Amino acid sequence: MTAHRSPSTAAPTLPAPEDSDFATRLAVAIGRINRRIRPTRDGLSHGLVSALGSVVRLGQVRPGDLARLEAVAAPTMTRIVADLEAKGLITRRPDPTDGRSFFVVATPAGIDAIHRARFERAERLNALFEGVSAEQRRAVEAALEGLEAAAAQGLTDPQPR
Repeated sequence: MTAHRSPSTAAPTLPAPEDSDFATRLAVAIGRINRRIRPTRDGLSHGLVSALGSVVRLGQVRPGDLARLEAVAAPTMTRIVADLEAKGLITRRPDPTDGRSFFVVATPAGIDAIHRARFERAERLNALFEGVSAEQRRAVEAALEGLEAAAAQGLTDPQPR
């Protein structure tokens, strides 16, 4: 028996983005660069590094708030928190106002892991840019402020309860 889709359940056909489209080119370049700089010596995945970096930046955060900040589902964040805790990179701290809740806090090893991961990524980026002309590098440097602003869009620190 073969399955077929009825016209009402077929996925909509999207127009193909043009190769010269700014957003398409930027997304492809960011994706390729990100894949080349992602691995860390600690064996931390991109998701673990991102979540740990947020914990380090915030000082302490509830897992639910961290899930919203990282744009992942609660069960995914539960696994991330468990992985980071098992590696000794975060610890739990009880919420003094809610006995059912807790905060996650980076350990000294977690803070060190983030510093190493950032250093390693910067080393990899510097290596990638060795083959880029000085003019192209200056153009990228000039765009950093705009890239940082775009990256911060929609990211707000969770509000304490």
